[in-house]
Amino acid sequence: MNLKSLSIGAFVFIGLFSSNSLDAQGFIKRYFNNIVNNTKDISQPQLLVYPTLAFAPETSWEFGLSSLYVYYAKRDTTNRLSEINAFTFFTLENQYGFWFDHAIYSHKNRWFFLGRARIQSFPLFYHGIGIETPKKSIAKVETNQVLIKERILRRLMHDIYVGVEFDYQRLSNTEFVFSDVEQPNFDFPLGHEGSSNIGFGLGLIQDNRHNVLNVRKGIFSELAFIHYNPIWGSTYTFTSVLSDTRIYRPVYKNNVFAAQLLGQFNFGDVPFNQMALMGGESIMRGYYYGRYRDKHQIAAQVEYRFLPIPLHFTKRLGFALFVSTSTVFDQLNRVRAIDFVVSGGAGLRFLLFPKKDIWTRLDFALTKESTGFYLFIGESF
Repeated sequence: MNLKSLSIGAFVFIGLFSSNSLDAQGFIKRYFNNIVNNTKDISQPQLLVYPTLAFAPETSWEFGLSSLYVYYAKRDTTNRLSEINAFTFFTLENQYGFWFDHAIYSHKNRWFFLGRARIQSFPLFYHGIGIETPKKSIAKVETNQVLIKERILRRLMHDIYVGVEFDYQRLSNTEFVFSDVEQPNFDFPLGHEGSSNIGFGLGLIQDNRHNVLNVRKGIFSELAFIHYNPIWGSTYTFTSVLSDTRIYRPVYKNNVFAAQLLGQFNFGDVPFNQMALMGGESIMRGYYYGRYRDKHQIAAQVEYRFLPIPLHFTKRLGFALFVSTSTVFDQLNRVRAIDFVVSGGAGLRFLLFPKKDIWTRLDFALTKESTGFYLFIGESF
């Protein structure tokens, strides 16, 4: 989640509950001892379920339940590690949602299923369109959202996959709530009354990562083309092109240098919610997701990971440093170096599943406008 204050996912609810019951306390100790000191065969699947607690100005207190399931197809560790994430939440502002993400590899990595789903009633802060928009949001958009994106890919040769991509995004019951008195000349963006857009396309991916939650060596590169058209039910006609390349290189024995170059390009009548959105927990950390939006975006980031830190008393603590830069623009010939904004920060890591090399990250990011804290299982990219 993209929160301006700290997401407390360190099993807070369980800790509170355990103080009220010795039986519960014993169960919880056994549960987390099984996770932290797991001695099972590395090929066995693992499931982690935990509650979360968070606070943000737009949500007040948020209560949630998360789960992570990781496994190797047919318990063959030469296959790539598959992961399935699920998260559900509700807030004291009567907001709620369900998230589902997955990266699944079949036996011998012949098939690759990569996707996510979001069903939620959640506010969006709207600052306007373009890189020169006010720091203070113009309006809070109350809406119900549905997002389903799926890639079904078949390996052609070596690490090259090709396949179809599907994207469905819907906004309904949409209302712009203004913080100040509404200006009569305010230009509502395209899609402000809600929209339903369905896209079909093709994707070409190079992927030789063995562990998508913590890549120590490899490359991931995606080139995707998706078209939305009223012929198959879209409200608007537009085309999206995505280029996403990530490179990971080991440094010394345990350190990792990671870099990402992202390009998002949209052509046609693009609704405001499907423009290129800057910010979030993955790239340009520290900026609210959608703080800047426009038809196109270019972004890049680098991160240096110490996994683990060379400490005498433990091998389960890590550390990371990261910096990123990005800009949004409405025409391809209007990219200016002066329009790029920068974010950066540092984070702690804790080795959650030692045998599968899966870490929990707590990142702190700083921008010229704000700060952000992020707590997740798995690296940001």
